[in-house]
Formats: sequence, structure tokens, C-alpha cells
Amino acid sequence: MRFSRLFLTFAACLLMFPPITPAEAPDESDPFLWLEEVQGEKALDFARRHNAITESLLAEGPEFKTAQARFLSIMDSKERIPYISKRGEFYYNFWQDASHPKGVIRRTSLVSYQSDSPDWETVLDFDALAKAEGESWVYKGLTHLHPPGELCLVRLSRGGADATVLREFNLLEKKFVKDGFYAPEAKHRVGWRDRDSLYIATDFGPGSLTESGYPRVVKEWKRGTPLSAATLVFEGEPEDISVSAGKSHHGEFSEEFIYRAKTFYANETSVLRDGKWVKLDKPDSATIDLFQDQLLLTLRDDYEVGDDSATTYPSATNYPSATTYPSGALLVIPLDDFLAGKRDFDVLFRPTPRTSLASTTMTKNWLVLNELDEVKNKLYRMQRVDGKWTREAIQVPGTGTVGFSPLDAHQTDDFLLTLTDFLTPASLYLGSLPNGKLQKLKANPAYFKTEGLEIQQHHATSKDGTKVPYFQVSPSAMVLDGSNPTLINGYGGFEIPLLSNYRAITGSGWLEKGGVFVLANIRGGGEFGPAWHQAALKANRQKSYDDFIAIAEDLIARKVTSPAHLGVRGGSNGGLLMGNMLVQRPDLFEAIVCQVPLLDMKRYNKLLAGASWVGEYGDPDKPEEWAFLEKYSPYHQLKKDATYPRTLFTTSTRDDRVHPGHARKMVARMEAMGHDVLYHENIEGGHGGAANNKQRAYIEAMVVRYLWKQLK
Repeated sequence: MRFSRLFLTFAACLLMFPPITPAEAPDESDPFLWLEEVQGEKALDFARRHNAITESLLAEGPEFKTAQARFLSIMDSKERIPYISKRGEFYYNFWQDASHPKGVIRRTSLVSYQSDSPDWETVLDFDALAKAEGESWVYKGLTHLHPPGELCLVRLSRGGADATVLREFNLLEKKFVKDGFYAPEAKHRVGWRDRDSLYIATDFGPGSLTESGYPRVVKEWKRGTPLSAATLVFEGEPEDISVSAGKSHHGEFSEEFIYRAKTFYANETSVLRDGKWVKLDKPDSATIDLFQDQLLLTLRDDYEVGDDSATTYPSATNYPSATTYPSGALLVIPLDDFLAGKRDFDVLFRPTPRTSLASTTMTKNWLVLNELDEVKNKLYRMQRVDGKWTREAIQVPGTGTVGFSPLDAHQTDDFLLTLTDFLTPASLYLGSLPNGKLQKLKANPAYFKTEGLEIQQHHATSKDGTKVPYFQVSPSAMVLDGSNPTLINGYGGFEIPLLSNYRAITGSGWLEKGGVFVLANIRGGGEFGPAWHQAALKANRQKSYDDFIAIAEDLIARKVTSPAHLGVRGGSNGGLLMGNMLVQRPDLFEAIVCQVPLLDMKRYNKLLAGASWVGEYGDPDKPEEWAFLEKYSPYHQLKKDATYPRTLFTTSTRDDRVHPGHARKMVARMEAMGHDVLYHENIEGGHGGAANNKQRAYIEAMVVRYLWKQLK
């Protein structure tokens, strides 16, 4: 069903593009507030002037042009895997290349797909649509009517922003539905109730959005009526993150839900029963899923049931005596039993200190668990037989990062499996449960030379004694003399794990040329489940930074590299990480790439989606929380008399997720202090920093050029 768990990922990534207004209580001590005016002419002039300087240094000459051309050829390669999803009788693919920079939705049959040259039929051409309508449309996905295959809602973004326009489209007729559902640009939460009605949460006007800029009102919208005539289903509170409603399907089972995100990590879910919405009596931090008639609960905190918890859950009956289920566990119980008050769960996954549940997916008859063991994937298939759950491993070829997706979870047990690692291009397999026998369908070409390279996993000891893993990709014959150009990538937030994946751009622009690449699995991420994430929340955020510093120091101690040859890179929350490396340990690094970053932690909650991340970082409007936030607010920790490496900041004007003002103001303050800094702002591109492959290749070529100039 994927309803609440998908929403959390969605909420981490999406928000509307509201007008930028001054802060409710402007900080008069900040002389750079004018840079928060996203489309302000003075702010755009700032961006253009800096772009010209940065491009003159990094985007000229044969090395840049060679890298840009190679990166673009990789991104536009016609040899890469065209990933598919089954919708009705067809297999659909979204494709971008040199001829289709904005992309096309196309389809084929499975038999044709299995051939070397599939016969693709174009369904929707976004380049043609943009040209015909005079809009810089960027495709943001489809929302399908169940069963999928005919009607869908197309999400279209202007210039790559997260805010989208919704338009109903008929896949079989390959055209937009005349007088069909249409919603203007906003941050939508939408789901089909049936063929002629939607659940929609959007901007309905004054008072309909939360303080985070998400919808707080969800309505039912009937076909043929204006959006203004939609009827109220649920209304959240202004301080909530968002609300939404939807209908889940699995096989013959379906349920309707309301989802209320009270904070980023606390939610309430209600299910429709006999025309009434019934709130699930679950821990707020637990996320839900459905498998057939079974309710799945994934725990973020310990969950106690038994005599002592009866006052907390007064409707509960048939409790086992005093049972505590640990954070990170996956529990299952028939939904109707849960609604009746029973709490005799089966435990499908119980974490250990070095294992976690990466994801749950399902085919028609099987539940599939994708688990992480020391940051490596393992798959298990589970099935309920005569009231008991079976569990068996799914064998996959080789080792590495494994992705599992059902081909059609409503009708078959067929699935697609991807396998990759840092040095192995992705391969795509077709299989069917329960036997799991795999047929190789496609494989990406090798985009860079891997001869002589090896993958190692090491552990650094953080400041508090915690062992922190990291991957190292380097020449097997590398001389440990401290002279190897080394790049560390990190994120460390929102329970997102960083895994071993083939990175064609990093490989061709960095590894192939003799660089060492390191992936840091620091706390704040999801490598070892909720506890690994929660260890670095709010006042404990410094543990993420201590972990990253420990990895850098371990690389130096092992003589892989030295500060003069060590660079780091991160974006978004990883940009906040890079900002803290800059201000906390500038002595460790010679190059820092800080992309679409958070940096001003005093005002982040007033800018775009920032208020929704208070559960991750803390609330700067509370003095007791600003006391620790200030310590890891790079904008406020800059010092005039410090020596900083020349840092490259990149962002996008059209980033409506993390405000471009963070990067702009950081650069302006550093320059005012006399520090050397580079800055580039893409005028469109959203939070990814680029709207098409040409822009992505340009930015990546600049980044690589910067790194080699700094770290040789």
C-alpha cells in the first residue's frame, strides 16, 4: 500500500513555490536579507555576476569541455537501461536523451522489451508539449487510477520546481482528457478515490496551508465540478506538516485513509469504516503499510503493549503481557483485529545493532523485506500460511546494492531486480516468486575504466567511540603516502542510507583519473535504522559532524591522503554538513563542494519548507533550541580571521525546497569578510540543481574541474 511511508519520503522532498516575503521578525543584524528575495532583481544580479566569475574560472578550456561532453554523452546514452513499470497491458518508460532533453513517456510489450531493440511507442512528448504551450515543463511523475493503465494525473513543473500543475491524461488514447481534472500550480497531495472523484489536498486559498507551506485541508473533488466545489474531508492544524487522503489497493483488498503529519516524524492515520473515519490506535512515530488484509507497522521508537500501556490504549484487548517491541522492528497483524483492539503482533523483522530494514515491498502473494546488514542488502520473501509467517532468503547474483520492485503487485508475483555496486554497472533481472529464478534483461554499459580499482569498507572511531563505517573506492596498488586526491561524499540526515552504487560521473571524472572516492555512512542517516538516525537529531547533530571528521582523520592517519589533497561534497542536508566542515575543520580540507545547502539555521524554518524540518534540526525560535542550533549554523559560525579553503557553492533559483538564499547569503558574508569563494546559481532546475541533462553535465563538469584544480 505504501501510503504513509511513501508520504514521508514525499514530504522530505516536496513543497510548493510560495511568494517570498520578509521574515515575520526580520533580523536587523543580517545585512544580506535582500538575497532571500528569490526573483528580486538585485539578488538575481548578484547571481549573474558570480556566475560569470565562476564560469570564467571553471567552465572554460579544453579540460572542461571534454568533461562536459563526456558527462552529457553518459547522461544521454541510448545504451543505458530503460527502466519500466507495468500499467495495464503495457510496459512504460520515461526517457531523456539528446533528442528529448525534457523527455518522453513511451511504452512497449514485455516481449519487445526483452529484445535488443525494443519497439517503443511514444505516449507523451514533453519537449513537444513545452514548445506548443510555451512553458518550460519538467516532468514530475504520474498518479494512476486503479487498476492502472488508462487514466492518470500528470504532474508538470515549471522549470524544475517542486510545485506542479495537475492534468488528467488518458494513456490509451495518448492525450489529455477534455474537460478532465485540472489543478493549478501548487504543492498537491492527490489520490484517486474512483474514476470520477479524487482526494485532493492543495492550496484552497487563505488558511488552507500549514506553517510549512503544505496543504492542511483535504477535500473530495467530483468530476465535472470546479475545484472550488470540492467537499471537505479533513482539516489539520496550522502547525501540522501536511494532510492527505488516498485509497490503497492490494489484490482484492482496498482501504481508504487520511494521513495527518503532525511533525516530520509523528503522524496520525485514520481508516474509513462504515462511512466514518476511525483513527488507528498506534504510536505516532510508527509508519503503516498494508499487505492484503494485514496491517504492517514499522517502528521508529520502542512500542510497549501490555498491562502498563492499557491506559494509553484504552480500547486494546488481548494484549500479550508486558511486551516491548524495539525501534526499527516490523510488526504485522490483521487490520480488523487491530481495529478491534487486539495487539498480538507477529514480528517480521527485529533489528540488531548492525542491521536495519531498508524497505518492504510486495507482489500479489509475497511480502519482500530488503534488509541492510553492515550497509549491504539482503532480500527475504515472506508469506502467511495457516496463520503463520514463513521466511526464506532470495538469492541474488554477486554482492552489492539490490533493488526489488514488483512488476504488477495486484496480479502477479513477477518482479524486477537491480544489482549494482561502485564498480559494477547496474543490471536488470526479471524473476518470479517463489522460485526467484532470475533472467537477465538489460545491463548498463561500463562508462569508465575499473581495472585496478577495488572497493573496501573501513570503520573510523568517532569522538564518542562509535564505530562509523565508510566505503573506499581506490586503486588496489595505491601508494599510502598521503598524496592521493580524495573526495568524501556525505549526507547524514532524515534516516536516508547511502549505499554502494555505480556513479558514472564520479567514475569517469574522478576515479578513472586517479582520484579516491569515499562514501561516509555517518549518523543521522538510515544505515542502521532509526537509532542511527535519532542519535544525531537536534541537540545531538554534532555527532554527524564528528563522524564525518573522524572519517577524514582516519583517511589521513591511514595515509590515503592529506589535507592538501582532501575534498568533500554534499547537497541539501549534505550541504549543511559541508558548511559545518568549512567552519569547524577548515584545516582538514582543501576543497569543499556545497550544493543546494541549508546554512542559516536561525531562519531556515521561515524559508520555504524549513518549518517541516524542525523535528530534524530543532526550532530556532525557542531560545533553548537556538542555543544548540547556533553551534551548527555555518552562516553564524563564520569568522573573519579564519583560513578557509576556496569553497564552491551551487544552488538553483527555482529550488523551492531549500531556499537559494542560504547559499547566496553565505557567499555574500564570506566575501564581506575577505574570504575566497566561488558561487554558481542555475536559473532553473529545482532542488536537484538542474532541469535537464545539459544543465546537469555543465554543473558536474564545473565541479570536477574545481576539484582537480584544488586537489592535485
